Amino acid sequence: MLILNESLLCVRMKRVSKHRFWDDSEREVTNIQISEVMEENYGLYVWPGSIVLAEYIWQHRTLFRGAQVLELGAGTALPGILAAKLGAHVTLTDLENNSECFTISHDTIVQPYNIHLQVFENMARNCEENQVGCKILSLTWGSWDQNMLNLNPDVVLGADVLYNSSDFDDLFATVAFLLQKNPAAVFITAYEPRSAHRSIEFLMAKWKLQCIKLVDAHEILPQAKLLSVSTSVEIAEIKSL
Repeated sequence: MLILNESLLCVRMKRVSKHRFWDDSEREVTNIQISEVMEENYGLYVWPGSIVLAEYIWQHRTLFRGAQVLELGAGTALPGILAAKLGAHVTLTDLENNSECFTISHDTIVQPYNIHLQVFENMARNCEENQVGCKILSLTWGSWDQNMLNLNPDVVLGADVLYNSSDFDDLFATVAFLLQKNPAAVFITAYEPRSAHRSIEFLMAKWKLQCIKLVDAHEILPQAKLLSVSTSVEIAEIKSL
């Protein structure tokens, strides 16, 4: 049985948010529960981009069945967990120096277990609660360690990873490296356009990336979700030149 260290989780203003995905006939429905804290902490809060990206994944679910999927800056991991529910082989990543890799397999943890940040503990909890087997590991953008070198995803996901402009160069270097390893791979990101939009375009050109599709949140969100999610969020599909 998976044993989680409660002391690593921030219990202040904690809640479990419920996320439902359905087709028009409601014959196909997927429900996900995410443990989060009700403060805008980077990795412990379900940001609007995660909700929009998860909806995009749901609407393109055939793309994810059997695919190797990597989520960058996964945090609470809603998009990655949904992809796993849909049949993808998912690796969830976030920043944690000197941590070791482990695998969640419904009710067990494969040792060694040396994760000390709240975000990884919460990510593991969310995987178990939703009964999905996801690999979880630390990944520092722009750092070419063994974790990075071993990755070869078909789809790279990133929700609200375009937040701090100081991280953009390392993020795009990482994405470019992953996409160049697999020319058919795609980076799908949800973000809110901010003043740094020009720097994003510059970095895409610098790292030989191209945006092949851009979709506004209001084009994909069901009416029931439009009221609770910022419609300024955009989805971009990015590939290597």
